[in-house]
Amino acid sequence: MEMSPMFSIEQKLKDIGRLNLANLPTPIHFQEKLSQKLGVELYVKRDDLSGVVLSGNKIRKLEYLLFDAQQKQADVVLTCGGVQSNHCRATVFAARQLGMDAEVFLRGLDGQPPSGNLLLCRLADAKTHSLTQETYMQRDELMLTRAEALQKEGRTPYLIPEGGSNALGSLGYIGSMLEIHQEVADADFIITAVGSGGTLAGLLAGAELADSKAKVIGVPVCDDGEIFCARVNDILNTLKTLIPEVTTQARREHFCDGHVGLGYAQATNDELGQIRSVVKESGLVLDPVYTNKAFSGMLQMIADQRIPANSKVLFLHTGGIFGLAPFADRLS
Repeated sequence: MEMSPMFSIEQKLKDIGRLNLANLPTPIHFQEKLSQKLGVELYVKRDDLSGVVLSGNKIRKLEYLLFDAQQKQADVVLTCGGVQSNHCRATVFAARQLGMDAEVFLRGLDGQPPSGNLLLCRLADAKTHSLTQETYMQRDELMLTRAEALQKEGRTPYLIPEGGSNALGSLGYIGSMLEIHQEVADADFIITAVGSGGTLAGLLAGAELADSKAKVIGVPVCDDGEIFCARVNDILNTLKTLIPEVTTQARREHFCDGHVGLGYAQATNDELGQIRSVVKESGLVLDPVYTNKAFSGMLQMIADQRIPANSKVLFLHTGGIFGLAPFADRLS
C-alpha cells in the first residue's frame, strides 16, 4: 500500500486525541511449551495486562471515546452489554476515574447474583438498567431515550455503543496493531475474539496502514462471520472519515466460525476443561466468554492446516478474567 510521504499513522492518532488510561504498550510473550505442542511459533499479545479493573481490549477503545466525551463536557456515560460485560465494567471504572457518572444497560440482569463484572459495576455505584433478550435488540433506542431524559435534567450524557465498537473506538486497535508490528513484524497470523467488531476492524485497518503481511482472523463468540463481516465493514467505512488512507474491507476469510458453542457467555464442561488445561500448560488464564472460544478457533485452524505448521501466530489476549466468577463452581 502506497502512502503519502507526509502520512504518519502515529501522528494521525495523536492528532485525533486520546486519554492515557491503559498501561501501554502491553507485552508480547512467546509461548514455548504451547508452541512445541501445537507445531507453530505462538506469541500472545497480553492486553489482559493493560490494567486491573481497566484491563482488556475495551480500555484501548475507551481512551478515544472518553477523550471525546471529555471534549464534549459529558458528566454521565451510557453504554450496554451482557450482564458480565467486560466493556461495561471498564467503562464504569474509567468514567469514575474521570469524575463522570455511568449507567449501563445490561442484558440478562434479572435474578443474577452480584459476582464478577456485575459486582464491580455495583461496587462503583453504576446505575443499571435491566434488559431482556428481546428488549436488548432496542438497546440503542433505549439509551437514546434515557439520554434525552438526562438532558432534560440538565445533565450532559455521552453514549458509547456495545463494546465501544465504532470508528472512534476502533482507533485503539490500530494502535495495538502498530505495537504488534513493531515487535513481531513477520507474524503470519493474528487471532482475536470477535464480540462486537471494533477490535477486529482496528486490527484490519492497522495491518493495512502498517503494511503487515499478517492475516488477521476473528473468531465470533456470538452470531457468525457473515453478520460480523457486515458490522466490521460498517465500522471500517466510517473509519475512512477519520483516516482516509484506510481502504481495507473485511471478507469471509477473516472469520473462523463454529466456536460460539452453547451461546454468548455460556460454556460446556469441555470448554471449561480447556481453560484449566491452558493454565496448567502456560499460566495463561483464558475467559469463558471471549478468549477461550478464540483459542478454540485457533486450535481448529491449526488442526485443519488453515494455519500451516511452523507458522508464526500471534494470539490477542483481550482479558476477561472477571468473567470466570460466574463459572466458579464448575471450574473448581
